[in-house]
Amino acid sequence: MEDAPLAIRIATRLRDNHKVESYLDVMDDGAKDGHQLAMHLREKMRGCSHLLAVVSGSTQRSWWVPWEIGVASERDLPLATFSEGGASLPTYLQKWPYLSRAEHLDSYVAAAQQAGLTAILESRGVHKEEAVVKRHSTDLFYEDLRRRLGQ
Repeated sequence: MEDAPLAIRIATRLRDNHKVESYLDVMDDGAKDGHQLAMHLREKMRGCSHLLAVVSGSTQRSWWVPWEIGVASERDLPLATFSEGGASLPTYLQKWPYLSRAEHLDSYVAAAQQAGLTAILESRGVHKEEAVVKRHSTDLFYEDLRRRLGQ
């Protein structure tokens, strides 16, 4: 996959600079049939707290990128995209914050940490359903990351 080196660089920066572990979907789409691959990706995504989709000319042609974004959106995971080298984003991806430089990853992590902390503090002492707290945390993440990125 042509975007695997970029995905690996992103994961390395997240791990080395922020101690954030990542699941990288850099496998060959043909490695498993559609159903097996879908089940595999769903299982991996159950362990994720966020989705950062790496978008390039290659991933724009993939059926799996929109599918993974749909699964993450359904689970109300905070979403963002990373597009390096001027790859244009499809309109539907412009709904979420988009990153284009390595430094943006620092803002991404800071916004994720702040949103999680704020949601925890705001829900303390008040009984709120987990889904409501998660939705609020996701909204805080989008608001803070867009502010940090000037979007």
